[in-house]
Amino acid sequence: MLTRFLIVILAVLNVGVALWWMTSRPSEPAVSAKAEPGVATLELLPPSPGKPAPAIAAATAPVAPPEAPPEAPLVAVDMDQKAVAVVAPPEAQPEPSPAAAAVTPPLPEQCSSLGPYADQAKAQAALAALGRDVRRQHLREVPGKPASSYRVLIPPAASREEAQATAKRIVDAGFSDYFIVPQGEEAHAVALGQYRNREGAERRLSTLVAAGFPAKLVTNGSETPASWWLDVASSADPAALKQRASAAQQQSLNCVRLR
Repeated sequence: MLTRFLIVILAVLNVGVALWWMTSRPSEPAVSAKAEPGVATLELLPPSPGKPAPAIAAATAPVAPPEAPPEAPLVAVDMDQKAVAVVAPPEAQPEPSPAAAAVTPPLPEQCSSLGPYADQAKAQAALAALGRDVRRQHLREVPGKPASSYRVLIPPAASREEAQATAKRIVDAGFSDYFIVPQGEEAHAVALGQYRNREGAERRLSTLVAAGFPAKLVTNGSETPASWWLDVASSADPAALKQRASAAQQQSLNCVRLR
């Protein structure tokens, strides 16, 4: 009788222990986290049959370096004035293109003649005033154009009698070959010779002036004196070169003549 009672007690204890173990087993805690705004949540999915697990695939595949996040604008906050200023980051400057980095070609060369100058010294002074703007230069003399003839005479007198009195003094001084102009613009003038070249006329004029007679030299036809010109090759503006060289004229010139 006692043995049967103990067996029943043991059976009741076993059932009680089984019920306690079943009811008191801790359940897996649920993960509940409040997601922040703008942050994606991570969900674990069971691997598909026949495909490797993501962890294994990630372990065998090469990992690419993460890209740098775009630079966010800087925010400046003034606590006293309660103002917020957004400062944008500096924009990246584009690299210069090969065309922009190319060297600017020099200006085309132009040739011109500057002048005329009365003598070589003035032409050389003009060349010095141009300085380094001139790449090549050449000084040249242009011969003058003589007149058709030259005359030496004493200007017209008030009357023919006065012109005759002047002619008598000329003869008394040892000069001959004179002629009193009877009419025209030079009426009552005393002509003292006509020459084909200027040198002969100037010698006759100098002797009469030395003797005290108011003689002068008159040319028949136009006469052009000799002059000097400055031929230059430069990339500067020809008009500016003309002004700096104090030239009266500027003429275009073929650069082949300065080679």
